[in-house]
Amino acid sequence: MKFAELTAPQIRRIHRDRTLVLAPIAACEQHSDHLPVITDTLLCGAVADGVEARLPERVLTLPVLWLGASDHHLPFGGTLTASLPTYEAMLIDLLRPLLVQGFTRILLLNGHGGNIDPLRVALRRLDNEFPKALLTGAAYWELAASNLAALCRGPRKDVGHACEIETSMMMAIRPDLVRTDLIQDDPCPSPAALEGLFWARDFQRRTDHGAVGFPEHASPESGRQMLEAVVTRVSDVAKSLLELPYERG
Repeated sequence: MKFAELTAPQIRRIHRDRTLVLAPIAACEQHSDHLPVITDTLLCGAVADGVEARLPERVLTLPVLWLGASDHHLPFGGTLTASLPTYEAMLIDLLRPLLVQGFTRILLLNGHGGNIDPLRVALRRLDNEFPKALLTGAAYWELAASNLAALCRGPRKDVGHACEIETSMMMAIRPDLVRTDLIQDDPCPSPAALEGLFWARDFQRRTDHGAVGFPEHASPESGRQMLEAVVTRVSDVAKSLLELPYERG
């Protein structure tokens, strides 16, 4: 079920306890020289659509939230952003009406790394207000990390930025928007000894052209396999959330 395509009476008739609200959130920001600024939104939307197509009677998919928390991309231009406090409040305000209306199962499906922190804080705040609901969220690549790693051909096995994974998936869903002539690898210069350490720095201090990873290894076929793997994994998560009991009251 796609929220935006239903009438208000149809939405009122949806069984609250038996439905998972899938809320895709993404961004509109620079994606190096070869990918469009709407990349995160297109990819997250493709995953959400794939999950809804597999579970059309049990998943209610919201329109993709295209604005993200992207301050760290501003030095490269081509970026629209909300501040972290604003984005946290946006996510709370996005979900609160649905929770007030009785929906009890929520999955915030994230498509942009900068959204991770406000996503978690927003869910913690909503949990205080709606302790009987199942409030969950993750980036699609977090849920499908091992699946994506197995499909990567380059030396990096997880999502970076305008990387092999994002570039491959864009080649699969919107090849017309990929500037293949401008694809260029951008390995992370951080010392291996600092792996796992959070380092607050904008992208201009991290990369010279706005990418992180090895997009030269991308291919449309890899992208199709990656999208299928992600949709399968997120669909399995959705099924588990629909089966998970929770305390009513």
